[in-house]
Parts: sequence; structure tokens; C-alpha cells
Amino acid sequence: MKKHLRVFEHLHIPFWLVKDSCWALQFKTLGVCMILPTLGLSFVIVYKTRHSFAEMLPNLAISLWITANSIWMCDEFFELGIKQICYIPFIAGLCLIGFWLIKYFPKMWRES
Repeated sequence: MKKHLRVFEHLHIPFWLVKDSCWALQFKTLGVCMILPTLGLSFVIVYKTRHSFAEMLPNLAISLWITANSIWMCDEFFELGIKQICYIPFIAGLCLIGFWLIKYFPKMWRES
């Protein structure tokens, strides 16, 4: 299972980098097209780690971050006036990762 999950994680990273590079380079069509596979893979990873809350939380925070990032990108590309909406998933992701850092990270640190 872990090995199978790593494939999704490794594939997800280039998708995310391409999406954000398209944003920086103003490649609107490709940038918007990359939202679905990038978010889709991030939620697949969340689903595959659902058995362990400690593993799932950072992945869910990443999915929320990509969601917020995608809203922001679309707002910049198309001047939609929706940038403020991205604050919700940004804040939710920060809260999740903050909780994870307090609750689960110290134990992981000690065990390693």
C-alpha cells in the first residue's frame, strides 16, 4: 500500500509544479486545465491515507492549499473578484497543519 501511495505522491508533485508554473508564466488555458488533475490526485492521496488521521491531516491541508491556490490563480487570470474566497481553504489548511504539528508531529519526531 505504501509503495502504491508513493506513486500518487510522486505524480502529484509535477502536476502541482506545472499548474503553478503556468500561473507564473500566464499560460491560462494549461494552468486552468491542470487544476483538475492536481486537485484530483491530492484528494486521491487524502482518500488513500484515511485509515490514519495523522497521515491524512497533512494531505488534506495540502488539498485545501491547492484549492485556495487554484481559486487565487483563476481570479488573477480572469478578474473574477473571488480572491477572498481562497482565504477559507487557506485558513482551514493552516488550522489542520497547526493541529497536526501540535498533536502528531512531536511523536513522529521522537520516534525517528
